[in-house]
Amino acid sequence: MEDKKLKITLVKSTIGAVPKNRAIVESMGLRKLGRSVILPDNDATRGQIRLVSHLLKVEEV
Repeated sequence: MEDKKLKITLVKSTIGAVPKNRAIVESMGLRKLGRSVILPDNDATRGQIRLVSHLLKVEEV
C-alpha cells in the first residue's frame, strides 16, 4: 500500500482570519497566497484542513 498525499494550496488570505486559523495555516507550511505544500493524508492533516477549509484548495496526489 502506497502512502497517500494531499496537495494543499492557500487560495484565500489569512489577513482577516481568526488567529488560531492563521496559526494552523502557517503550521502546515503555507506562508504566501497561491503556494502549495504536499502533506500526508492522515487524521491530523484532515483535522487541520477541516478547520480552515474555507482558505484552502485540496487535491489528492
